[in-house]
Amino acid sequence: MIRFDNMPPEVMQAICTPMHQILAPQGSLTGTLYLGSLAAVQEKDMLIEHRITHLVQVLDAPWLPLSEKDGFNCYRIPILDQHTVDLKPHLEDACNHIDRALRSGKNVLVHCQQGISRSPAIVIAYLIRNHGMSYDSAFALCKRNRACVKPNSGFVTALREWEMDWRRPPAARRFTS
Repeated sequence: MIRFDNMPPEVMQAICTPMHQILAPQGSLTGTLYLGSLAAVQEKDMLIEHRITHLVQVLDAPWLPLSEKDGFNCYRIPILDQHTVDLKPHLEDACNHIDRALRSGKNVLVHCQQGISRSPAIVIAYLIRNHGMSYDSAFALCKRNRACVKPNSGFVTALREWEMDWRRPPAARRFTS
């Protein structure tokens, strides 16, 4: 449960903004990575304006406002935002999906309900694996661009383990597929 009392203005503004750019294109051949909330996918015109073609939907919901039938490439991760949820089984495939899209010049939006915990956790995992960042630097980048980012404690633990695993030699990694 998010409490709004004593919340800094930049966090309130971020919560009210549907999505934020996390990574700009790296040259003309890569796409842009966005992080956001469910409100972003309720604004189809905004997605089209930002040339977003790929959605990573981190929600445990039987309905979603946009899907493949609307012309989007959708990757779903049906998890709840609870510290007891095991995030690790989803990270490798999610990172592969994001990486393939970005490398093919497609723009990607990773979103959850509020864009605070679940979707930032996936973006942080991607930054750790595909950009060699530490958890702290990946979190700081997300937080700098979307001030309301705050993965739950279980996700933070999983991401720190993910980071340590990616620092091991490939043969010693536990979480790769």
